[in-house]
Amino acid sequence: MEKTIRSDLEIAQQTVLRPIREIADRIGLQEEDFDTYGKYKAKLTDGLLNRLATKSDGKLILVTAINPTAAGEGKSTVTVGLGQALHRAKHKTMICLREPSLGPTMGLKGGACGGGYSQVLPMEEINLHFTGDMHAITSAHNTISALLDNHLHQGNILGIDPRRIVWKRVLDLNDRALRQVTIGLGGPAHGVPRQDGFDITVASEIMAVLCLADSITDLERRLSRIVVAYTYDQQPVTVKDIQASGAATLLLKDAFRPNLVQTVEGTPALIHGGPFANIAHGCNSLIATQTALKLSDYVVTEAGFGADLGAEKFFNIKSRIGGLHPDAVVIVATVRALKMHGGVDKTQLSEENLAALTDGLALLEKHVETMSLFGVPAVVALNRFFTDTEAERNMILEWCQDRNIRVAESEVFSKGGAGGEALVTEVMQALEEPSQFRPLYPDALPLRQKIERIAKRVYGAADVHFEDKALRELERCTEMGLNELPICMAKTPFSLTDDPARYGRVEDFTITVREIRPSVGAGFIVALTGNVLTMPGLPAVPAAFHMGVSEDGQVFGLS
Repeated sequence: MEKTIRSDLEIAQQTVLRPIREIADRIGLQEEDFDTYGKYKAKLTDGLLNRLATKSDGKLILVTAINPTAAGEGKSTVTVGLGQALHRAKHKTMICLREPSLGPTMGLKGGACGGGYSQVLPMEEINLHFTGDMHAITSAHNTISALLDNHLHQGNILGIDPRRIVWKRVLDLNDRALRQVTIGLGGPAHGVPRQDGFDITVASEIMAVLCLADSITDLERRLSRIVVAYTYDQQPVTVKDIQASGAATLLLKDAFRPNLVQTVEGTPALIHGGPFANIAHGCNSLIATQTALKLSDYVVTEAGFGADLGAEKFFNIKSRIGGLHPDAVVIVATVRALKMHGGVDKTQLSEENLAALTDGLALLEKHVETMSLFGVPAVVALNRFFTDTEAERNMILEWCQDRNIRVAESEVFSKGGAGGEALVTEVMQALEEPSQFRPLYPDALPLRQKIERIAKRVYGAADVHFEDKALRELERCTEMGLNELPICMAKTPFSLTDDPARYGRVEDFTITVREIRPSVGAGFIVALTGNVLTMPGLPAVPAAFHMGVSEDGQVFGLS
């Protein structure tokens, strides 16, 4: 395995891209099925999914991971690499990913195009403005905000209580200074003064709505149901009530169309939508996944963060709403991350430590057990780093084999699709086993019991504590007739608990639910635990410090 490798950006810039029309032709698209955005990007046209309705669906493979750490896991890289490996094996394959947010790209996390020789391209454009979807969502969200405040200014016929407005503004950047703001200052001509704030665009309910709607009509229907405020007598006020649903839909009409791009090896990929994986459901758009299933025999997609958040929501929210039937799940793990979950400091991860690795494997075992709750065949992908020792890798492989857990090493970062051949073998064997997919809970289960089932069965919690505010909000959701909706847990991704500092497989802990927020448009109830921020801040040394454009127009610093 290579110990030195060109940067992601260098690999991306030196790859000879195929014209997007060639990629479209590869998956059977006609000229009327897409509009090009330059040479290497395209948007699928409205109605394509309807025209494909009679085609049978391909196999759906979800890529998830253990809880993320500073050591890195490479979930997006494995997703792209597995898709490339299936493509190399002559299987008609498509990849479905979320769109990156400028906040993490300019901040700490970096972009979301994969890495090494398993990337989606053109990565510079995807990681920046792409086809303008994020800007459209930002504009639609803030149009609703403007119409809401205009309603207050023009007389407030609906009797909206300014203290109970729950619709913040959004911006697709990390900017902690905007979390809490005061607006409407300067006198009567400038609006009604009130407390407000900003969320990051990917935390907007509009993002979740766009990613769960199955048609433009359904999109407007869901937008119209979004609750933006409550009246003085505590009745909900919706986007429809303030007459904003039509304008918001208009601003989203092009953003609702999936984006077609390609990988380093020319494998077709749809990149569309990007909801947060803690405050929302963390999956690419339903319409992109449904379209890919009609256009290919195998679809490889991912869900944000670890299996306790991303996979759980993919199964309980996206699959439930979209009628999806996942056929296999890949759980990405690394020696480094498992050692960190076993108690090793991130500065010592390059040193062999089999004892810590043993402790970390308990977390992997929990995620494998969780996937079995959903009845989906699982494969562990051991994503290799050059610092891994042979003893450490063998320990994980033997540990899995002793427990009859399918496992394969992945070298897709350094070798592209060729590094995923062993993983393909295991995935294909998993696909031969019929998936017995089932959500974790029925629609009719009361909201409180849904939360408790997730916390106890997925996280391994001993108990769930509901603060008084959360109990009152659960009661309000029941009064609003929202009992049938699925739960979207807002929790730290770094731990099975609601404390980000508690690594590994923790037992005998309590999850505290402090707040309940109904996302009526998206179609789920958000249960907030811990201190989940919907507007992140920048680190001491943001990635933006190292970015720029050279004299010859070459981008540098993106990752």
